[in-house]
Amino acid sequence: MSLGNNSPQSRPDPEVPPTDMRKMALAGVLLAIPIVVLLWVPHYAKVEPTLFGFPFFFWYQFLWVFLCSAMTYAAFRLTLSARGKTSHKAGEDR
Repeated sequence: MSLGNNSPQSRPDPEVPPTDMRKMALAGVLLAIPIVVLLWVPHYAKVEPTLFGFPFFFWYQFLWVFLCSAMTYAAFRLTLSARGKTSHKAGEDR
């Protein structure tokens, strides 16, 4: 029985590229921002200012539809770049 560092679990898989954890953390923050902001209802539960006659409560949430989409796409791109380059395509068996 060996207790050294050469156990199979301590060695990284040679086919799996290293993951940039800072980019993954940033992607997580980008995904968490819309959740936190939209769950904080007292922040936007008001009528003024209006936009084209719509109360702030409604147009603010509608604005977050687009902001959330942009943040989700940015998080997706960050996740792809954090994983690095691989020699296989997505969905392909290794």
